[in-house]
Amino acid sequence: MSSVETPPKDRGTLLAEQRTDLALLRTVNASERTLMAWIRTALSMIGFGFSIYKFFQYLPEEIAAGNIRRPQAPRNLGLTLIALGTVALAAAAWQHRRFLNEVGASQARHVWSISFMVAMAVILIGILTFYGVLLRHGPF
Repeated sequence: MSSVETPPKDRGTLLAEQRTDLALLRTVNASERTLMAWIRTALSMIGFGFSIYKFFQYLPEEIAAGNIRRPQAPRNLGLTLIALGTVALAAAAWQHRRFLNEVGASQARHVWSISFMVAMAVILIGILTFYGVLLRHGPF
């Protein structure tokens, strides 16, 4: 036996530890829900920006006739929305990761959750879409 023995925990201590663990789990789940809301918002912004760009891309006869004053305006608006959605999601993912470290939920299952991985995939899609629209080429 070791020279230092830990005294047995009483019922109150065990319940307090269990409630603390559950509170941490609720906090982590709330942070996951917030990140998923940011994913939804970023997807909407990226999709709407891309839709604006593609919708006005098919009006070359109007542009050639000179009926449109600023033919680059839809592209610029689309780029802005795509960039805003991508940057906002990157900031939200960074904040989520920082928050998990602050509350002490640095276990691998919390840090590399499904919502965090989806956020990284949407950020990658946003970057690819931005450069596709900016350089006017790509698979779309």
